[in-house]
Amino acid sequence: MTQEELDALMNEDLDLNEVNETEEMLDDSEDFDTQSEETNNVEEENNDEAAAYRVSALHSWPPPPPTDDNKMVHQLDDVTKESEQKASEIFDLIEGISNDLGDGEKSIKKTKAIIDSNIALFTTLHAKFPHVEAFGEQLTQNKEAKEHLDAIMQILQDGGDTIMNIMDIMQYQDIHRQKIERVINVMRALSTYMNHLFSGKIDDAKRVSSAVHIHGDTTTENVVSSDDIEALLASFGQK
Repeated sequence: MTQEELDALMNEDLDLNEVNETEEMLDDSEDFDTQSEETNNVEEENNDEAAAYRVSALHSWPPPPPTDDNKMVHQLDDVTKESEQKASEIFDLIEGISNDLGDGEKSIKKTKAIIDSNIALFTTLHAKFPHVEAFGEQLTQNKEAKEHLDAIMQILQDGGDTIMNIMDIMQYQDIHRQKIERVINVMRALSTYMNHLFSGKIDDAKRVSSAVHIHGDTTTENVVSSDDIEALLASFGQK
């Protein structure tokens, strides 16, 4: 309570209840601010922990659960299967484009043969009848058409060469698939070796359960209580 509030109280200008209510409101406001700060700190810590969850040699995270999404060999098998399937689809599309380019080249060759024949005809006519302008114009137009066909033929041939280069590059996809399959085989061999290495003569179902807590352990979690021990002894007596 401030000096002014005391003076006002002495002068009976301020009610004591109002003073108490004001102090409670201030305390509640401070508590709310403190809780908000603590909540924000917890959220920031969770975000930092999630952002820091990555493979690191300085920090060991617990292994992920053995679900289908985390099984390494299972995932690699899916990768090789999908990769081979998509590569086959790409090769089919490339083969279709290559066939279309080949058909285009055949059509251009046929058209070019006709234009060559026209050029030979109009060359003869223009030589015998130089005063006929139509023969000269047709000769010029056929020569220009032949040049256009040659340019189109060159584009188609360049496209065919590019497709061949793409098919050569796609061969590396098959090499990558073989490398992944080799890794899978090594992993499976190691798994089989480890299973044989840690195998025992007694089945796991027949083994005695391990003690949760041993004298000298620092942990106190999952420790069997006295009630649990008495219940266990009582169950033995009933058998």
